[in-house]
Amino acid sequence: MTGLTARIGRTELAATFAMAARARALRAQGLDVISLSLGEPDFPTPAHVVEAAHEAARRGETKYPPLAGTEALRHAVAAHFAQAHGQTIRPQDVLITNGGKQAIFNVVMSLVETGDEVIIPAPAWAGYEQTVKFAGGAPVFIPCPQAQGFALQPEALARAITSRTKLLILNYPNNPSGAALDAAALRALAAVLRQYPHVWVLSDDIYEHLLFDGRSHATLRAVAPDLAGRIVTLSGVSKSYAMTGWRVGWCHGPAELIQACTVVQATTTSGISSVGQAAALAALTGPQDLLAERAAVYQARRDLVVTALNDVPNLSCHRPDGAFYVFPDISACLGRTSQGGRRLETDADFAMALLEEAHIGVVQGAAFAMSPHIRISTAAHETALTTACARIAAFCAGVR
Repeated sequence: MTGLTARIGRTELAATFAMAARARALRAQGLDVISLSLGEPDFPTPAHVVEAAHEAARRGETKYPPLAGTEALRHAVAAHFAQAHGQTIRPQDVLITNGGKQAIFNVVMSLVETGDEVIIPAPAWAGYEQTVKFAGGAPVFIPCPQAQGFALQPEALARAITSRTKLLILNYPNNPSGAALDAAALRALAAVLRQYPHVWVLSDDIYEHLLFDGRSHATLRAVAPDLAGRIVTLSGVSKSYAMTGWRVGWCHGPAELIQACTVVQATTTSGISSVGQAAALAALTGPQDLLAERAAVYQARRDLVVTALNDVPNLSCHRPDGAFYVFPDISACLGRTSQGGRRLETDADFAMALLEEAHIGVVQGAAFAMSPHIRISTAAHETALTTACARIAAFCAGVR
């Protein structure tokens, strides 16, 4: 088709969607497919959150919402951050968005112009690269391999920064690796950033409540408050509160940038669903016990999957610090042939063969800028995860 813009040509749909669609297609054919490709909690949205949305609709809160979000929800987000990190942020410096993804879009479109470089530690969620390219920017990946716990090292950050660097994107706990950075690691990165005052930081904290082994969440804005003038922090209710379909996220940061993000939002979607905001308000202000309870379940699932996969001779699986993914190294399986006759040259070949032969849906590491790995979502019942691990083990045993 002619006439489409260059930005469409440099943007593609994420592999996670493609693998999930293929899994659904095979399931529709009657196959017993276990899809572990999407990062979506299998828990229900809390009942009191659903009830709050219902009551808001019954009260007539169904009109156009305020562009930047309701006052009540913006205050709740500010209070949430203050309680977690002991630092005050102004409610007027909070913008409510259509999920965390729109917050990323708003920030990138506000800061990044053609040719600007955006540093992205890899492995990384594909949406960062796609959004940067859509804006005309140049993604610059810093490899953070399994051998270093998938964590960004300060010396690697310093080497990557140039005069064209506009933005650094941090995502910890990380999708897809589950790596987390503690306060000391973030302070080391902050020491580098102080040397480069032209670099902004987007801190994606969407998995902030999903941490394991007694870890507590650290975020750059709290660790380095002197850098607050160039840090924007985003989060939302989708992962921690099992509210992916409600599409409510937020970002907060310097007033000038938040105002710019508000302009971007005004030009694209306008305000966020009023009923969804009422639900998010109930999530933030209601009982919080479920956060620790569900994190404990995810930790048990992590332990189950990591133990099972590390018993497979051709796999090596790092133990994640948080989120609900594992990201095993499959390099020992490449250059060989599956039992079904598929040549496995890349992790994409491995993922497709695993789906079509063993009926397990995962996503290739190439989709996250790091091969040869696969991402497995552990946001599934233990029975499904046990079966999936057994099938993965059998598949790997059949590789010749």
